Amino acid sequence: MIKWSKIVTFLLVTVIVFGIVGATGLKVAKSTTLGLDLRGGFEILYEASPLDKGDKLTSQTLNATVSALEKRINAFGVSEPEIQVEGTNRIRVRIAGAYNQEKARNLIGKPARLTFRSPDGKTVLMDGRDLAPDGAGVSFDQNTQQPVVTLKFKDPAKFADITRKYLNQRVGIFLDDKLLEAPTINQVIPAGNAQIDGQPSVEDAKNLAAMLNAGALPVQLKEIFSTSVGAKLGQEALDAGVKAGIIGTVIVFLFMIFFYRMPGVVACVTLVAYIYLLMLLQNLMHATLTLPGIAAFILGVGMAVDANIIMYERIKEEMRSGKTILSAMRAGSQRSLSTILDANVTSIIGAMVLYYFGSSSIRGFATTLILGIVVSLITAVVGSRFMLNLAVRSNAFNKPWFFGVKERDIRDL
Repeated sequence: MIKWSKIVTFLLVTVIVFGIVGATGLKVAKSTTLGLDLRGGFEILYEASPLDKGDKLTSQTLNATVSALEKRINAFGVSEPEIQVEGTNRIRVRIAGAYNQEKARNLIGKPARLTFRSPDGKTVLMDGRDLAPDGAGVSFDQNTQQPVVTLKFKDPAKFADITRKYLNQRVGIFLDDKLLEAPTINQVIPAGNAQIDGQPSVEDAKNLAAMLNAGALPVQLKEIFSTSVGAKLGQEALDAGVKAGIIGTVIVFLFMIFFYRMPGVVACVTLVAYIYLLMLLQNLMHATLTLPGIAAFILGVGMAVDANIIMYERIKEEMRSGKTILSAMRAGSQRSLSTILDANVTSIIGAMVLYYFGSSSIRGFATTLILGIVVSLITAVVGSRFMLNLAVRSNAFNKPWFFGVKERDIRDL
């Protein structure tokens, strides 16, 4: 007797999966962060060395340089730069999207010394290193409610001497030889805290504070490698990668339905859920999708299918031994679990090694592969078994044909 409640539940799960994917799938796909090879942009590898002879290059110095670079690039309107330390003396900078490369090189590679100078602009009174860490901020004047930039200096006594000497005079704030601001010293400031008023807007105050905090880079950067991808070339790579993914997925779907029939249909539903969940997780983790990442994505689809195939082949073997369909499903699901876990754990270990020793796009490949394996375990081990259990217990598919098994191959107990 057919159990319609099981069939209705099976169809309801299928409708929910395809409904969610249809309603939000395009939005999730468009929200994916694309790497340089898909979006276009450029990448520069720098070799760092100390500014002053006798200084040592430490991990703290390199991390401070990365922080300064991030502040400097963000202050000039470049969003989400990828900056990371490699080895003991190298820093890799990646900026995606259309952006003037020469402007970026001048912005990133130059020491960009921040100085406070005398009214004639010739005598350096202080530099960026005299500011306290993140010593520049944005506030509002209590009387006028206009935006102001607040400053805090490391040595209050030194700053007090300067304000005393140049009282009622303008002190220039320079980034390299570019004058950023020339505030007037209205009073002696003994506590090391000051403010720069007269900012046209909050945005201008924020930009000035960001540049002041960026200060001077603590190292000298020498460009040793660079590469760029045009926006058009990146779009062509993205289109080709998506096309390959769609074709590969369709072929996998047809293969599963043709060879495994009802379990193949279940696999297709869970694979749709797999693809959606993988994209969603990448977005939530703010992971960057690269062209090798698309390859890992497609490979992940194959591995998710492989987990289903291992289980389905085991079920078919149990059915050929003479067991009922329900008993074969239970035994096949249980006995295939250890094989699926072993295969996926070893793949995760390999991907982790790639991530640890690799760089740039190799890490993108490894990240997508690890996420794909984890999601495939959820969809194949949990999702497929749940839906297959509903289909079998409905008694609507109680013929061996529905599982790709010929009746003449079944041995009697």
